[in-house]
Amino acid sequence: MTLAEIKKTTEAKMDQSIAAFQHNLTKIRTGRANPGLLDTVHVDYYGSSVPISQVANVSLLDARTISVQPWEKGMGAKIEKAIRESDLGLNPASMGDLIRVPMPPMSEERRKEMTKLVRHEGEAAKIAVRNLRRDANEAVKKLVKEKLASEDEQKRAEADIQKVTDKHVIAIDQMVASKEQEILAV
Repeated sequence: MTLAEIKKTTEAKMDQSIAAFQHNLTKIRTGRANPGLLDTVHVDYYGSSVPISQVANVSLLDARTISVQPWEKGMGAKIEKAIRESDLGLNPASMGDLIRVPMPPMSEERRKEMTKLVRHEGEAAKIAVRNLRRDANEAVKKLVKEKLASEDEQKRAEADIQKVTDKHVIAIDQMVASKEQEILAV
């Protein structure tokens, strides 16, 4: 593996870490409705457990209401039960074929808990990025040890890897700040 390949793969892995962090943020509840909130809820479908999005159309009715439209007639009650029994604290209501899931307003205490959770997720993402930096630096040192790269190239490569790491850590901080703002907005 060359220095350029190490840098390229490290940056790609860091991008994947940020994408995973972004996906985790969509699952954290804010005062606003988000169809991604129901991604973790599974429903029994002919003996197998599947995500709601595979048996129904999940969309937004308005800023505080998610609508779930089952594709089969008999699935409405099962979907409603699955949402009610999930740990999201939601109370769905059926209106014919359509299931409405209103988002309850969050208390101040709950908002603070959510911001702590966002910060914790952000810290975990930063740790993942820093671990990737460490692995890349070790790979560069291994190349120097095997005489496939000079010490000057090592210094340049480590500086480049640090710049990429800093860029990703700043992106994570910005995502945490915007999510906190979203949560604290009443």
